[in-house]
Order: sequence, then structure tokens, then C-alpha cells
Amino acid sequence: MNVSPRSAQYPKYAKHPSYFPYPPASGAVTAPVPAPAAAPSPAAVAHPPAPAAAPAPRAVRTERRGPVLYIELDSPATGNAVTTAVLDELIEALAEPDPDVRVVVLSAAGPDFCLGGDRDEFATALGEDPTGGGIRSYGSKARRVCDALTNHPAVTVARVQGRATGAGFALALACDLRVGAESAVFRLPELALGLPVAWGGLLPRLLNEVGAARVREIILTGRPVGAQEARELSVLQRVVPAEELDRAVEEWVRPVTRRAEAALRVTKTLLNSHTAATRLADASLLDGELMASVLAAAHYARAAAPDA
Repeated sequence: MNVSPRSAQYPKYAKHPSYFPYPPASGAVTAPVPAPAAAPSPAAVAHPPAPAAAPAPRAVRTERRGPVLYIELDSPATGNAVTTAVLDELIEALAEPDPDVRVVVLSAAGPDFCLGGDRDEFATALGEDPTGGGIRSYGSKARRVCDALTNHPAVTVARVQGRATGAGFALALACDLRVGAESAVFRLPELALGLPVAWGGLLPRLLNEVGAARVREIILTGRPVGAQEARELSVLQRVVPAEELDRAVEEWVRPVTRRAEAALRVTKTLLNSHTAATRLADASLLDGELMASVLAAAHYARAAAPDA
């Protein structure tokens, strides 16, 4: 910025608060001059107001690419644990489906797809409400998310790598198509953790896809199911090397995005209705209640123990 010699020679000084640029006209009423602002108190200087808290980082990323909606679990530091916040963000992402979306791809950042629910959050919820009210609310949201994936008018695709445990198993199984890396491992350790297999309607879906005898063995032993066995059980429809996961997803996405919206939506509805007809009763409606009851009972038992 250019500075004139005059302004450089004669710097400007602040005017006194009583300064008035022109004498008031005869008979005019001079406006009152505001008093100078009071200096801040020493306490205010020593303790300035705290800055506004930054919003919590989102744990679910979404991206729309033409007729495809990509949803990614994005908290790899926690193994993409499914917290209440994650469920809220998934509900938001899946609510009010856009008819122009033909495919929804569910994936996860990091080495593992999802290591299940956040047990620390369960403990906190029980501390706040020992009757299990917070667990019931969590279970209801889990059911809404899995139902949204299953009943979405678009084709839903799960892209699985690493471990898919408990809630992660349920999220993948709720999708129409499931491709896994050779490293993919599925597991239901709920019994070992003192929990029922009651998350998002997982059990009836698993029974329908796999069969009662095999499901019984997987749940009661809690053993891991590798990618190749998962394919044999129809938990996965394809298994590929990890570096080919994206290509495998694209091979499904490409033809589906060419389907007419109405035909695709009706076909998905028919498939879901015929699958649901095999269920005599949908006990998964009780998932949240079952989870809350078991955890609340365990909480009370610990509190009543002599050494508690």
C-alpha cells in the first residue's frame, strides 16, 4: 500500500471522546456523547469466555455418485464400533430414499469392517438408567438401521474386509449383496460376553440365509467364520482378494444402475415379501427388550454382590 509523505509525516491520533467536528447550530440540541467504554475487569481478563465447543467428528461418511450412494463407517480407531451416534447417522443417511438412487454401498474405513457395539456405551447407559431404557432405545435404532438396509428400494451392497463381529455381522447381513475380502472373518461372540444374539433382527435373517443347524453351532460356540466358509454358508456371495473389492462391487453396481426404478423397487419388494413369509413370527421385534433385560439383570446382580 502506498503511503503519502503527508500522512507519513503527520500520523493520526485518536480523538478525545468529547470531540465534536462542527459547532452545533444555534438552538440545536447536542446529542449526548457516550461515555468511554469501561475497561474489562481483571477477572474477565484472567478468565476469558471459553470458546464454543467444536462439533464432534462424524463417524459415517456419505457420498453420492450419480445413481449410487456410498455410505462408509469412518471411525477405524474404534474398529468402527456401532455407537448411538453411529446409528443416528446411519438412520439419517438411509432416511427418505431418493428414487434416483439404484444402489447403496455400505463399506468401512480401516482394516476391519466393524467390531460390534460399544460396550462402554452400554455400561454408561446402564449407569444412567439401570432399568435398561437406554439399551432399549439403542436396540430400537439398530432395528431401524437394519430394516432400512433390507427394505431400501435400491439394491444394498456390503463391502466387507477384516472382522465383522456382532453388530458388524448384522449390518452386512442386512444388505442384499455381500462381497468380502479373503481376510473377512465373521463372528458372534455374544454368549461369551453375557449377551443374547439380539441386534437389529440379525437372528431371523441369519436363519433364513444360512439354516438353523449351522446357525445354532456358530452362535453356541462363538467360533469365527472365515471368508470361504462364509461364502459356502451364503453369508457372502463373493470372496475376492482385498485389492479387488472395489472392482467386485463395481461389477454388481454397473448392471443394477441400468435397471428401471419401478421394476427394481417392485422386484426388491417381492424378494423381501417371499423371504418374510418363511417367518412364523418376527421375534426380532423384541431385540431391544431382550438386550436391555439381560444387561439390566447382570447390572443388578453385580450391584447386589457382597463385594460390589
